[in-house]
Parts: sequence; structure tokens; C-alpha cells
Amino acid sequence: MNAVLQNLLQLQTLEFGDVAGKSIETQVAKLRGLIPQPILAHYDRLRVRGKKGVAIIRNQVCTGCHMQIPIGAITAIMRGDDIQLCENCGRYLHVPDQSESVFIVEPAPAAKRATKAAAKPRKGKSLALVL
Repeated sequence: MNAVLQNLLQLQTLEFGDVAGKSIETQVAKLRGLIPQPILAHYDRLRVRGKKGVAIIRNQVCTGCHMQIPIGAITAIMRGDDIQLCENCGRYLHVPDQSESVFIVEPAPAAKRATKAAAKPRKGKSLALVL
């Protein structure tokens, strides 16, 4: 099932891209031949309305509608068992591989951490009870 979803994702990038030409039309026709008809029909219904048919899942959230996706659906997609639709927007869901999504996390500099620890402690204000 991952091959079908990969073909659908390639089709979407070609159809929603700004480049047009004879070679792209032949690639689109080739990809449409590889995708099963029911999946292609659902994709085309979304495309007619001007929406993309495939949404990527980032941080357990559909990038099409920004709603949280159940973890069971995400694991089924990652295992490649089945193609899942977003329950909210109806787009096909895709989880990118680790190589597709690279996040760089930089640790905080040690100097900043040391200065925060050395700062003066705050004095607590006492609250006076007024009767």
C-alpha cells in the first residue's frame, strides 16, 4: 500500500506544481495508470474542489485540516497495512520517512543556563489580610 500512496503523492506534486510540459503530462498519465481507480476517483473529487488529496502527518496532526490523528491510524500507515483517510477533511494521510523530515534541535548555550541559575532569588511578597 505504501507504493500506491507514494505514487499518489508524486501525482499530487506534479499536478499542483507550476511546471507544465509534455514530459509532465506523460508522467501524470503513467502514475494515474498505477493507482487503483477507487483511490484515484476520491483524489480527483478533492482536486476538483481545489484541495490537495494527500496530507502529511506532522506531530500526530493532519497538515490539511490541523486536526489530531488517532495513534492507531498513524501506526497502520507506518506499518503499510492500509491507506488511511483523515476523519475530518477526507485527505489521504502520509507519514514521511525519517529521511524526508529532518529536524535540527540545537541545545541552549551553557553560558545562558549558568547565568539564570546565578540570578538573585526573588523575595516572596507577603499578603496582608485586610478586614
